[in-house]
Amino acid sequence: MGDSAEAVFGSLLPDFLNADLAIANMECPLTDGDTPIRKCGPNLRAPVATIEVIRKAGIKVLNMANNHILDHGGSGLESTLRAAATAGIATVGAGFNRTEARRILICQVKGISVGILGLAEHEFSIATDTSPGANPLDLIDMTRNIADHRSSIDYLIVLLHGGNEYYAYPSPRLMETCRFLVEQGANAVICQHSHCMGCCEEYRGGHIVYGQGSLICGSPNPISALENGVLVQLHISRDGTSRMELLPFERTHIGLGIRKTPPEAAESLLQAMAERSGNLGIPGYIQEHWSRFCSERRSGYLSMVLGHGRVLRHLNRHGLLFRLFCSEDSKLAMENVIRCEAHREVLETVFDEIRGSDTPPARAS
Repeated sequence: MGDSAEAVFGSLLPDFLNADLAIANMECPLTDGDTPIRKCGPNLRAPVATIEVIRKAGIKVLNMANNHILDHGGSGLESTLRAAATAGIATVGAGFNRTEARRILICQVKGISVGILGLAEHEFSIATDTSPGANPLDLIDMTRNIADHRSSIDYLIVLLHGGNEYYAYPSPRLMETCRFLVEQGANAVICQHSHCMGCCEEYRGGHIVYGQGSLICGSPNPISALENGVLVQLHISRDGTSRMELLPFERTHIGLGIRKTPPEAAESLLQAMAERSGNLGIPGYIQEHWSRFCSERRSGYLSMVLGHGRVLRHLNRHGLLFRLFCSEDSKLAMENVIRCEAHREVLETVFDEIRGSDTPPARAS
């Protein structure tokens, strides 16, 4: 990331430095060791020295509830937590076990108790009772956690790492989950992971943002969704009410630099986001849009479930192998073990045991 906060954050740096509380999602471990776990998808990491750029940018809290924080095992997470603590930066959303990961961080900001809760969908980063990782998205536990701490929090921000990459709308499940979080006491729910500017809504007095884009991303791939994003600015009053403002930014293509989007382009980005946001209130729109999204990816997902390698995935790109070699009975059996909670729980336990008997990720003591 280099050693200059000015070079990385550009014209956005004053917005971070002037914030009463600047929070960022840290979506990779900070480690100088190379201890990648076995998983699907890339194993990300950044040098420990990166924490100095983050500190100089005025970021006070790092959320670590995401799908990459355990990419280099427990040792990578431990290195990240140690680096943040040394730099005087608070962390939330991950820990050496689930008890630590589920902790709600409470910050005092001008006499207001701001609670921050990090949640991540279940990938290869999740903490257990005895192993390190991110706080899992578990609606039962989340409801109990918020209820136990709500009396000591004036304003609750939930950072939810979930959704589908490069998909600008929430799935029906994600929308219901975020709305439920507001119903349980969250004042703002901010979703990451989609890596694109999404949409937002006001729900029962709470703010929900379905996708901010990627703030700083080292991906060399020419993906248009990675070019822009928005900072979420919350202006919180002492009575617990708040106003949300979105500040567009763009990549500079100089190193990992970002900057404020010029006014005309910013207005266009916000208008497009507002149009998508307006669609959230159209009956049936989200389900219909989601169905089209899933149909476009049908063959790829079925290949993943069937364990196809590269050659078989290519052959099945139009669903040919699935139609030829999966009988109606086998399709029904597959559907049943995926849909039924009891069967899916067995599968999840079986895969936990397989990973435990195979080369397990490094564990922090």
